[in-house]
Amino acid sequence: FFPALFSRSLIRISFTKQTSALVMALSSQKPASTAHAASRGARASRSSLRGSHRAQASRQNGQATPNAAAAANPAPVEVGCMDTILSERDACGVGFIASLEGKRTHKTVSDALRACGCMEHRGACSADNDSGDGAGIMTQIPWKLLNVWAAENGLAEMADGEVGVGMIFLPKDHVDKCKALAEEKAIAEGFEVVGWRAVPVDESIVGQYAKVTLPHIEQMFVKKAGVTGADLERELFVVRKSMEQAALASGNDSIAENFYVCNISCKTIVYKGMLRSAVVGEFYLDLKNEDYESAFSIYHRRFSTNTNPKWPLAQPMRMLGHNGEINTLLGNLNWTASKQATFSDEVWEGRESEMMPLCTSSASDSANLDRLAEFLIKSGRPIEEVIMLLVPEAYRNHPEMTEEYPEAADFYEYWEGLQEGWDGPALLVFSDGDKIGAHLDRNGLRPARFWRTSDNMIYVASEVGVLGDVITNAKNIVRKGRLGPGHILLADIENGTFKEHKEVISELASAKPYREWLDTVRKLKDLNPGKYVETSQIETETCLQLQTAHGYGQEDVQLIIESMAANGIEPTFCMGDDVPLAALSDRPQMISDYFKQRFAQVTNPPIDPLREGLVMSLEMRVGAKGNMLAAGAEAVNGQVILNSPVLIEPELEVLQADSELNTKTLPMFFKGGDLKSAVDKLCADAEEAVKAGAKLLVLSDRVTELNSDEVAIPSLLAVGAVHHHLIAQGLRTQSSIVADTAQAFSTHHCAVLVGYGASGVCPWLALETCRQWREAPRTVTLMQRGKLPDVTVVECQHNFRKALNKGLLKIISKIGISLLSSYHGAQIFEAYGLGPEVINTSFKGSVSRVGGLSMDELAKESISLWEKGAAADSIKKIENYGALNSRPGLDYHGNNPEMAKLLHKAVREGEDDLYSVFKEHVDNRQGIVLRDFMEFDTGREAIAVEEVEPAIKIMERFCTGGMSLGAISRETHEVIAIAMNRIGGMSNSGEGGEDIVRFNPMQDVDGDGNSPTFSYLKGLKNGDSARSAIKQVASGRFGVTPQFLMEASQIEIKVAQGAKPGEGGQLPGKKVSPYIAKLRRSKPGVPLISPPPHHDIYSIEDLAQLIHDLHHINRQAKVSVKLVAEVGIGTVASGVAKANADVIQISGHDGGTGASPVSSIKHCGGPTEMGVAETHKTLVENGLRERVTLRADGGLRSGRDVLMMAALGADEYGFGTVAMVAAGCIMARVCHTNNCPVGVASQREELRARFPGTPEHVANFMLFVGEEVRQEMAALGVRSLDELIGRLDWLKTKKQPTKTQALDLSYLTTLPSNGDIEQRSSERRVSIPHDNGPMLEDELLKQAQSAIDSQGEVTIDSDIINTDRSFGAFLGGKIAKRYGDRDFKGAVNVNLTGSAGQAFGAMIVEGLNISLVGEANDYVGKGMGGGSISIAPPPGSPFDAGEQSIAGNTCLYGATGGKLFVNGRAGERFAVRNSLAEAVVEGVGDHALEYMTGGCVVCLGSAGRNIAAGMTGGLGYFYDKDNKLAARVNGEIVKLQTVHTKAGKAKLRSMVEEHVQRTGSAFGQTILDNFDTEVENFIMLYPPSEANTPEVTDDAVTEEVEESVTVQAK
Repeated sequence: FFPALFSRSLIRISFTKQTSALVMALSSQKPASTAHAASRGARASRSSLRGSHRAQASRQNGQATPNAAAAANPAPVEVGCMDTILSERDACGVGFIASLEGKRTHKTVSDALRACGCMEHRGACSADNDSGDGAGIMTQIPWKLLNVWAAENGLAEMADGEVGVGMIFLPKDHVDKCKALAEEKAIAEGFEVVGWRAVPVDESIVGQYAKVTLPHIEQMFVKKAGVTGADLERELFVVRKSMEQAALASGNDSIAENFYVCNISCKTIVYKGMLRSAVVGEFYLDLKNEDYESAFSIYHRRFSTNTNPKWPLAQPMRMLGHNGEINTLLGNLNWTASKQATFSDEVWEGRESEMMPLCTSSASDSANLDRLAEFLIKSGRPIEEVIMLLVPEAYRNHPEMTEEYPEAADFYEYWEGLQEGWDGPALLVFSDGDKIGAHLDRNGLRPARFWRTSDNMIYVASEVGVLGDVITNAKNIVRKGRLGPGHILLADIENGTFKEHKEVISELASAKPYREWLDTVRKLKDLNPGKYVETSQIETETCLQLQTAHGYGQEDVQLIIESMAANGIEPTFCMGDDVPLAALSDRPQMISDYFKQRFAQVTNPPIDPLREGLVMSLEMRVGAKGNMLAAGAEAVNGQVILNSPVLIEPELEVLQADSELNTKTLPMFFKGGDLKSAVDKLCADAEEAVKAGAKLLVLSDRVTELNSDEVAIPSLLAVGAVHHHLIAQGLRTQSSIVADTAQAFSTHHCAVLVGYGASGVCPWLALETCRQWREAPRTVTLMQRGKLPDVTVVECQHNFRKALNKGLLKIISKIGISLLSSYHGAQIFEAYGLGPEVINTSFKGSVSRVGGLSMDELAKESISLWEKGAAADSIKKIENYGALNSRPGLDYHGNNPEMAKLLHKAVREGEDDLYSVFKEHVDNRQGIVLRDFMEFDTGREAIAVEEVEPAIKIMERFCTGGMSLGAISRETHEVIAIAMNRIGGMSNSGEGGEDIVRFNPMQDVDGDGNSPTFSYLKGLKNGDSARSAIKQVASGRFGVTPQFLMEASQIEIKVAQGAKPGEGGQLPGKKVSPYIAKLRRSKPGVPLISPPPHHDIYSIEDLAQLIHDLHHINRQAKVSVKLVAEVGIGTVASGVAKANADVIQISGHDGGTGASPVSSIKHCGGPTEMGVAETHKTLVENGLRERVTLRADGGLRSGRDVLMMAALGADEYGFGTVAMVAAGCIMARVCHTNNCPVGVASQREELRARFPGTPEHVANFMLFVGEEVRQEMAALGVRSLDELIGRLDWLKTKKQPTKTQALDLSYLTTLPSNGDIEQRSSERRVSIPHDNGPMLEDELLKQAQSAIDSQGEVTIDSDIINTDRSFGAFLGGKIAKRYGDRDFKGAVNVNLTGSAGQAFGAMIVEGLNISLVGEANDYVGKGMGGGSISIAPPPGSPFDAGEQSIAGNTCLYGATGGKLFVNGRAGERFAVRNSLAEAVVEGVGDHALEYMTGGCVVCLGSAGRNIAAGMTGGLGYFYDKDNKLAARVNGEIVKLQTVHTKAGKAKLRSMVEEHVQRTGSAFGQTILDNFDTEVENFIMLYPPSEANTPEVTDDAVTEEVEESVTVQAK
């Protein structure tokens, strides 16, 4: 219950005076060459780790009525706060060791400490590089050790299960007061205090940051006569809650904030702290004592995005250790608060309210999950049941479940009606003292491996190899496996049993009659709703009036509603959102426009709704939710399941008429401009209806005629207000809310309504708009002419609904949420332009950092629109606001045709005066972003411009955005690169690779500026280089080869893109020319989609691993990470800095894009200036600013923008769209169509021939901006950017927007909280890249160097341990730099034994062959471009290799060549985005071959589900003797057939032969011995692009294929 112990101000990014002073002192020192002690520890202790490895050679009904106690003494209801939640995020390495025989040994403890130490790289440290983010272990209480202490102190022996031990952190300045408080509360509950023990610790090993808040640590011993076991555990829980509440009420801030009970139990104990994993056993002296014995140990190492040390945040918690992030936390907190009033169980004897509140936003996601789980467990539920109902498995579309344990579906479906999922990537290890287990999230987004030995020991870990005994203990390992998505395993040390997933869930599902209980739950179809309305219901003019009154614009109707009605998908657009933010606009806006969707980046991944939609669901429930402590039919009685929240009119009507729901419909209108009073009355009416028994509230603005006297309350405002009011009254779970509204025509509208509490949305006016469009004569004519799809009135409504559903899936997937029921009420938005009154009325807990509209001002917006609709008696068409397309007189666009013309004239003629005209146009524009309402006030006198640093120094800080070759033309891409190289800046390759001909300077340019090599370009010079200095690594990994990476000065990891954060890239098939396909290792004409997540970045520790990979292959290149502005970005950036990034780029919502859904362009991401300011301030406050260069990118167009970003903290400045304009773009906004009229963004040859740009044009623009910056700095009295960077205090607000005077920009004008004004930008920029320190490959390169130099052959033998990460990348990079990816003719053969670390064999090239005997972790063969990898189990292993996991998840991600052979099973997402690699493996998990575009995979064992989703190239051979494969294949693209062609059989045989030769596979040999028979058991998967290959058909047509795009220049 530590939120009760910490004030929010401490939990947020804030500092005590001591900590702040320490941060400033440490940050003033020159930063270390490594970003965190995990890296330092891994390399400094490599020899000791290797040595240590070698040294081991040896109740009542469930009605939804508040219980009597709660009614008499209601529990406090605390609404979650998003700002607090986002201030701390983490990831970790976890595991456990357990003896099934219950043997207590010290070895169990020492092995756990060793394992935790070998996952140090999964953790991180504070800015002092020594204070760990947290580490600890949970064990049984060490009674042997404690009874020795008891005897020494004259105390009686303490019996297991009869005495409770509390591990307590006490504030050092109030130790005695806190002990007295604890004793008082224990005695009040009838306990006897046996004594106190000061826990022996060695404070000398604690880091400087951690020492500031280091508590005094003692153990408290209590007992209660006659109370033992589970009853004692429950009473100890009550005692702890009482202590915590007393500490909060003490009136002493130090006690309230720093008194913390790690746990108090008669079974388990937790030792933890802000420590590195390697020193946990050194700090807690008990842990080294041989008398410390336990039959199990859970261990945990934490990676926090922040550095402010908080000892209670270390894990394990009281019941579990958590690796991952709960994305739905705010919703989970609000729903938990809502349900508290219904919690009732006889075991609590009416004291339930005393246990509340259970959760709070000031605790971490892990702590909140632990607290709810603990309460449910103490209430008598089995721990495994609690874990599975809180973090449920994806049970829909699950062939294996249907075949083998179908009863599980009833278990999950039942609990869905009572408990929303805590959704997000999660590996949970847990224990109640009797059972120990592990559970993985529904998507399988965290690694979890387990193994069992012959002496009945069970091991679970985030990585294999943590004990270093894979070889020496091989003969004793009888089972090796992994946790699959949604799976659980359970060790019961009381009964000596070990159960894997199927057995555990089957027992849980069979324990109660869930199927029978579900008979009281209806599906919507059971209510027999009618079909779609078949004719329009409103007169056309009235419909136009209503559309106008509710804020519809012409583009909304034509480009969104009608487009979705015609095509069934959300429309795609391009460029970006360059119109004013809603609060800055001169015209009224819908309230939803003031909200920006939040999205996942770094700390958790987005989900892929397109390819992995099987784990997602839009199902919602309406009706009351009962008491979940009393499971039964009554608890879910009368609920109705909706397949989607989007309802059509007949469906809403049957819900309104349902007697069990007792629906109450409440109109939402206001009169006389008094919006606040109308909302208050609506809330009161809703409360009255619920108390009267209404289980469904319908809030409706439906009318058939416009009444000018009654204005519709914005439906989002109404829904949010009622939602929060019912939460506050403890009534929320007794009724659902449906919005029957005209103000929902887009996916964003539906998302915000659901996000703020609506279970359903009936978009009645949008549906009517669809009907009227279909009936319109113009539509009929266009359909007859074939210009529009020929759809009926019913079909167009169905298409519209389908598009909304798809869009909802995309929106929830952006934040990494799989279930809409978990998104429901989660409020995952940030508000821009709404003031405190509005937020506190309807959106409590949401972040609104710049203030804005009041309720009265919001009323004026609604009234203005309503009057416009009512005033027009005969509207012929609704107004065009110009929100998407730039039109004169409509919404102002920052990128407009006039701006483009002015810039073209300036850069082409190179005249300063012409640039001044352009500058005046930009500077005097209407305010569209927050910085337009700010100005400088340095208080300094102007200086001569000659005193200011030269433009050439300023332009070194310039770069261009990551525009991919494919999205833009070859000409544009190369012209920008040449220009940036000329001025000393950097261009960015974007996603898609780069032609190798560009890697060398030009030497063949003639006097006219023409080059035979670059014949399509003009204005060239000898010495020009078209090489992009920044090479981008995006989620698709297109064109990312070892050689590509070695040619980088900087490598950028694109985590998110401003115009579509949380989504993958998309390149239409018509843009995939043969040239683009060659670069991307794909098929011409086939659309290319990048996955929304990087499949090797599911958490901050995963990002640290990718950064490690890139630093490893190219030690000279800096690594940058591209993020997008949103609330909490500073916290994320802190984690990125600790993960060893050299550069952090912050992009804004207004960044450009070649193609993106409209809702993403308009409603996602935050302003660049907010992101830059937050990132800078958070980094400074955390002592991390000197570690990274900060780059701003997004909507920059002029020198003024550069100066603003500098003052906000940015060191470098990126230009995207404006650089394209300088190169010739005319802002036609047709990038996504391949029809750019000037060839800037087209792959069509005839359009590319029109390209007008030259490198000089782009260079001129950059020079103009550089000189403008100089002149403006002179006017400000500033001599260098170093003086200006980070001076937020030199900015002030200069004006207010027209619609509100309450815009508060103080966040952008306030220095970091510690007051630090750093001016060392230039030093940061030229600092050397972070490095990984000495690695195993450093030693091996000495042996291989001669063979590399001579292209000879060498064989090297070595052992390897799990801290040897990214093995092969360094050697591969050395070869690639010299010979390219494929041209090395020698052979470097490396034979390894042991447990390989993450990314084994990453980025190797042709001629590098690696063999491993042992096991490997995640990301084997990531990005390999050639060579070979083989993995085999140790000789003498007793298990069947084909049934055991010896390779991790996401193998061959982004591979562009080479071969992989695995004599064992691999995990999830095998060969995801594989381009050309070939592989043989003996079993795979879910999502194998996803997004594959080439290569070949042979699977000799069973496979998970969703195989070949998005596979557009390559072949797959799957052994399918039991005929189960078809149900597991995603058949959207690929086809299945037997292996019947001669070439197909030959390919299969040759690959299996090589597999046997390299790994000794027994099953592979069996197949070869019986090939003619066994080949019939194989199924081939192939996409259409492979249909004409000889492996697929005997009628294949052979075509000559060009071997390479270009010939590499010598």
